[in-house]
Amino acid sequence: MNFNPADFMGNIKDMQNKMKDVQSKLKNITSEGISGGGLVKVQMNGDLNVLSVKIDPIAVDPRDIEMLQDLIIAAMNSAQSNIKEKIEKEMLENTGIKLPFDFNGFK
Repeated sequence: MNFNPADFMGNIKDMQNKMKDVQSKLKNITSEGISGGGLVKVQMNGDLNVLSVKIDPIAVDPRDIEMLQDLIIAAMNSAQSNIKEKIEKEMLENTGIKLPFDFNGFK
């Protein structure tokens, strides 16, 4: 097999273009995390920014703020997990690359 630097550079340039396309698509991907049987809902985008938080008034008990805090954390973690799955799927479909790691390191 002969190594052709021009082919190699072309492949790198093609991969860079694909990655730019994926990055722009990720901004439009959203996912929702739900906790407490739907009492708390968090919507997040592919940049991992929280877009909205919806809290059912039933979940607001001034005597139990800790429960509401836990529900918010659970919904945010759920949204983040869901969006990570969508990002991995988008990467695989658009670049053919299956990420060997998650956003915090290795799987």
